[in-house]
Amino acid sequence: MPGINSSLLRHLKQPERFAALDRVARQGDRWDGRVFRVSNPSTGELLAELPDMGVEQTRIAIDRAHVAQAEWAARTARDRSDTLWRWHQLILDHTDDLAAILTAEMGKPLPEAVSEVSHAAAYLQWYAEEANRIYGETISAPSTDRRMLVIKQPIGVVGTITPWNFPASMVARKISPALAAGCAIVLKPAEQTPLVAGAMFALAAEAGFPDGVVNLIYASDGAAVGRELCSNRKVRKISFTGSTEVGRLLMRQCSDQVKKVSLELGGNAPFIVFDDADVDAAVDGAIQAKFRNAGQTCVSANRLYVQSGVHDEFAAKFTARVRSLSVGDGFEPGIAIGPLIDTQALVKIEAHIADAIQKGGAICCGGRQAGHGGTFFEPTVLTDITSEMLLAQEETFGPLAPIIRFEDPDQVVREANDTIYGLAAYFYASNLKRVWHVAEKLEYGMIGINTGRMSSEAAPFGGMKQSGIGREGSRHGLEEYLEMKYLCMGGL
Repeated sequence: MPGINSSLLRHLKQPERFAALDRVARQGDRWDGRVFRVSNPSTGELLAELPDMGVEQTRIAIDRAHVAQAEWAARTARDRSDTLWRWHQLILDHTDDLAAILTAEMGKPLPEAVSEVSHAAAYLQWYAEEANRIYGETISAPSTDRRMLVIKQPIGVVGTITPWNFPASMVARKISPALAAGCAIVLKPAEQTPLVAGAMFALAAEAGFPDGVVNLIYASDGAAVGRELCSNRKVRKISFTGSTEVGRLLMRQCSDQVKKVSLELGGNAPFIVFDDADVDAAVDGAIQAKFRNAGQTCVSANRLYVQSGVHDEFAAKFTARVRSLSVGDGFEPGIAIGPLIDTQALVKIEAHIADAIQKGGAICCGGRQAGHGGTFFEPTVLTDITSEMLLAQEETFGPLAPIIRFEDPDQVVREANDTIYGLAAYFYASNLKRVWHVAEKLEYGMIGINTGRMSSEAAPFGGMKQSGIGREGSRHGLEEYLEMKYLCMGGL
């Protein structure tokens, strides 16, 4: 039988409240008894065995959402807002336990987990407010006997798939605008990190969402669940965060029905330091942009370009800071770098380092697995990097910082843009003319200027090129879940 292990419950202040996460997604006697395991990447400890849902259970959840959709959409914006507000408050009230669950299943340091849960709550607050600001418009008619106007209505049932690296904030960022707009949702969290999603959904039930409005699918076979969400006609939209490869597949699966999609996909973020930059500030920003969540973020700085005039100073100061970053279990005090999510992540970072060394790169610090028993890797700095190396072409998704020396400011912008990705970019400069020029030339959906951290519930999050379609967060995120309907009234 499924269940939550004591290795997880011992970290919680109110273990009794979250001891039944295995039952959050069960759907009566339609569950066939299969389970899958969730383990702590820091220790390998078993955290839980969860019901392993498949296509049939996904279809049941979609049917429930379809039934609940009309009633939820018909509620007043104020009613939907109030429910989101209650959920927001419950998340804040249980931040410590949600963060502990997150650290146990994903590995990130506990302070980072607390910050993520707070960020998740901020999305719920933002869209609780935005629910009351869905406006239409009136249009000047070409004749006196007509009236023309536009109204906005919820798109319908939304299928959402969230990643393992931010398992709390991605849930909130995706489903809170959908719920604010009047959509029912079916969520499939990453199989590596489903527990914090289950805990959040347990609190959603307490907040008072009607039966069927929020539906959770625990599943180890994400491909099968994804196919059902894409092919089922009752699902009107797909929202996915993950790799570009999977995003392409979901687009193809949605194409037969011309189903709307929101996709937040891979990145290959450049981090550019110009000669006129504040080097100390750039070092601080690079530490934030590169090593948050052990480099396992879609907006992580993947290529650090540093102009020759400040290259040596930046490299020395940055390497010294990186050497001071402690690696270990996220529950231990003072830890900056937790484990990688799995052994495949270790294989990738080691392959990128080996390729760079073989092609002339040099290790300044790190470069090896850290001996803590889990999937830990030392934060690593490489220099003498060229564009032919794999780590300059692919997203590493780990604590690996390659520094690339450059001379020509225009050439570095061209190199930064020479990728299929266009999610996030960063640069440091003080000359205002350069700031405007570079910001306008970089082909990225989000650009951090003299900062290494830019995510906010009030700002549009998303990319260009093959980094995705649509935006999350801000007022624009709400529009992704609304249909525009034009009304022309004649005979007046």
